[in-house]
Amino acid sequence: MANRITLNETSYHGKGAINAIIDEVKMHGWKKAFVCSDPDLVKFKVTAKVTDLLDKAGLKYEVYSDIKPNPPIENVKHGVESFKKAKADYIIAIGGGSSMDTAKAVGIIISNPDFEDVRSLEGVAPTKKPSVPIIAVPTTAGTAAEVTINYVITDLEKKRKFVCVDVHDIPVIACVDPDMMMSMPAKLCAATGMDALTHAIEGYITKGAWEMTDMMHLKAIEIIGRWLRKSVAGDAKAREEMALGQYIAGMGFSNVGLGIDHSMAHTLSAFYDTPHGVACAILLPTVMEYNAGYTGEKYREIARVMGVKDVDAMNQKEYRKAAVDAVRKLSVDVNIPQSLKGIVQEKDLDFLADSAMADACRPGNPRDPTKEDVISLYRSLMK
Repeated sequence: MANRITLNETSYHGKGAINAIIDEVKMHGWKKAFVCSDPDLVKFKVTAKVTDLLDKAGLKYEVYSDIKPNPPIENVKHGVESFKKAKADYIIAIGGGSSMDTAKAVGIIISNPDFEDVRSLEGVAPTKKPSVPIIAVPTTAGTAAEVTINYVITDLEKKRKFVCVDVHDIPVIACVDPDMMMSMPAKLCAATGMDALTHAIEGYITKGAWEMTDMMHLKAIEIIGRWLRKSVAGDAKAREEMALGQYIAGMGFSNVGLGIDHSMAHTLSAFYDTPHGVACAILLPTVMEYNAGYTGEKYREIARVMGVKDVDAMNQKEYRKAAVDAVRKLSVDVNIPQSLKGIVQEKDLDFLADSAMADACRPGNPRDPTKEDVISLYRSLMK
């Protein structure tokens, strides 16, 4: 079977990358932007870094800031109606996963109105037409939504998140500008950075992994392992490196899938409103231990790029433990909570496990989990 790689058409990286937006808009002949950005980014004038460029160039736009964390179905529907009223012809998505996911869902539905109920987008949706053109400007170094074919929507009624996988949703242009990420507070920087590390590790060991994506994921793990601590401390160079690392991770996992860390984290976010990156990070070492016996020698390479010394002298048990320990140490160093105590309740485990088993990320896990396995993994972290 052939392996497919799908990436965005054009991406700009480094300081000043957002300046490329103007030339791209003019080159494509787009007339009016629908700027999706969350209220805090508007309030603290991060969004203005882009809209000021549009103003200076005399380009029309309308800001849509009714973006909620873990965007719910209703948020998407409102965004679709607002896009229509704005009479825009392209989208600029500025923010983290919430802004990006909302923009992708809106763009897809505008082009494919048969999916306006939103729920029908779950999984691999049979859409026919590409999304409204999207220019993606990330403000966090974690989700890599600017280069992935995935987005996640929350169904508040059913208390679950659902993953949408669609090659038609990928942004046409990505402007990965570290200056847009400098306002991240330390906690957000840590959470999104650990989300990126989870993407890289799960993508590296997923069933669909192959040589090209292995190359991407190992490089992403190396960059994140080296720079996340300094990025959380506010170092500008580290923020730039993390912007690249999370993007590379996105290039990989978007094409091969993830695993049960993400399926379990999605339901934690939907049910308890736990920040997605925090949920991924709490689960990661434990899920790595669970998967270890199904990963061949890959944990040796994870340990190596995480900076562990003398991995070639270690036996299988030793290098697998070394990889897990290195990830856990990084998580501790950036002040991620180390348990689900106070978050998960025993009475909810059955529902949480059912939701995780139904999640689109679960089939990619290298080890096929049972519902009982998932319950045990949650329970082991509740102490």
